[in-house]
This record gives sequence, structure tokens and C-alpha cells, in this order.
Amino acid sequence: METILSINNLNKIYNKYVHAVNNVSLEIKKGNVYGILGPNGSGKSTTLGIVLNVVNKTSGTYSWFGGKVETHEALKKVGAIIERPNFYPYMTAKQNLELVCKIKNIDYSKVQEKLALVGLVERENSKFNTFSLGMKQRLAIASALLNDPEILILDEPTNGLDPQGIHQIRDIIRLIASQGTTILLASHLLDEVEKVCSHVLVLQKGKILYSGTVDGMSSNEGFFELQSENNDALIKVLQSHSAIEKVVTEDGKVLVYLKSPLAAADLNKYLFENNIFLNHLVKRKTSLEDQFLELTKNK
Repeated sequence: METILSINNLNKIYNKYVHAVNNVSLEIKKGNVYGILGPNGSGKSTTLGIVLNVVNKTSGTYSWFGGKVETHEALKKVGAIIERPNFYPYMTAKQNLELVCKIKNIDYSKVQEKLALVGLVERENSKFNTFSLGMKQRLAIASALLNDPEILILDEPTNGLDPQGIHQIRDIIRLIASQGTTILLASHLLDEVEKVCSHVLVLQKGKILYSGTVDGMSSNEGFFELQSENNDALIKVLQSHSAIEKVVTEDGKVLVYLKSPLAAADLNKYLFENNIFLNHLVKRKTSLEDQFLELTKNK
């Protein structure tokens, strides 16, 4: 699979003391949706700024498209929105996009195509200053896609939007990804990353806490939710099983956390052999939110 962007041991230090990006490495492969997840101040925007050549790195390296082209040329194949949408307020959506086409020497036919993609065809002749924040963001995405980039970079794409606007932007991101465009987005919203990304890099204070697939982050041994007529006896038997790490009670249910693989059927058999009869058994997966909180606690 083709490598779109390779980041190696990237560092950014401000004023000799603030380590905004701390030894960050990331490999972005074609066709995936990558999320950089972390709270404000974690180094997400700085990392994007460095690879887009608007922030100077302190050390480390990055290369676009396998290092076959210089950064200046490579960025012609990149679409990016890292600031608030900035168009001429008294020009229409169509006029603003045509101006971008003129500046970047792009065929005007792309304007209708991208307006349709972001659902703004009916408002193409409306002035930019009449748009809601969500519509402005959708127009910005259309603008970033005019040159049919190989990768689209978005910094907090749903920040400040209402629930409807958030839903529309996420649908557009999924649609763009389904058409084969690689996407890299920075977000502090777990929900956003879980719903639209295939891969995630978790940052805190500039450092990587996790890098891999979204599914991989939450695909641990998970836990069982159990209930019997005598939960006290159930807990006592569970505590003697070698695959079980801890047992807790919550709302009348017994939650069983594992330290090694254990099938539901094997657990049920073990309990049956110890005269424990279950009236409730469900295998659950630890949520991305729980995993994120576990990763970031005491950091």
C-alpha cells in the first residue's frame, strides 16, 4: 500500500521549554482515514502545521509520497483546512470557488462537482456572509477538494458546529473517504474519531500514547457482564479463576475483567461445575472512551 506521508521522530520546542511535539512518528497509507486525537494543547495542530510547511520543526523528518517529490511540489496534491474558512463575504459560493480555481489553475468544471459533493448546489448563488458556520465549513471542504487532492487534512473539522452541522460534516468525510481520498484529521472528540476514522494516533502533551487502528485500540480482552441468583457466591468462585483480573459489581450485575483470553462458553462451564447457575451472561468490549481515559490517566 502506497505511503502518502511519513513522519519520523518529529519534535517542536517553543521558547526552549515547551515541547509541543515530542518524538512523534506516523506512517499514513493511501486510502485510510487517520485521526490525531488529544485534548487541546496536545500537539495535534502543531504536527499538522509542520507537515504543511507553515510551522518550522525543531528536529526530525517528514516526507510526502515516499520522498519522491519536494515538499513544495507535494503540497499541490494535498487539500487542507487548518483555520476558519476565509472567503470573500460578498461573493457567492460559486464565485469564491471559481476564484480559487483561477488562482490554482483548476478547470471551472470542478466547482459544480465539489458543490454537489458537499450538498451546497442549491446555495451556489448565495453570498458567503449569509452562510451558517456549518455551510462555511462545507464550502471550505469543497475548496480544498477542487484540485482532487490525494490527501485531505482537516484540523478540528466540526469545532463549534451544532449537532446537525456535525452530522453533515461527518457524512461528507465518510463519503470522501469512500471515493478513495486519504484523510488526516485532528480532533479532541472521541466520538468523531470512533465514527469516521480507521486509524488513530493519541497524543498528550506532545507524546504518543497509542498509534494503530481504532478497532485495535478497543480490541482488548473486554469484559463479561454476569448475574446469578446468588451474586456473592458467583464472585467468590470467579476470584479463583486464573484468567480473571478483577471482579466488580454495578447495578446488580457482576462485571468480570480478563487478563487472558476466556470464551463465554468456557466461563459458563467453569461456573456450572462450581454449582453457579447464571441467568445473565453478556461479553462486552471496552469502549474507546474507557480505553482513552485509561491511556491518559496520570499522564
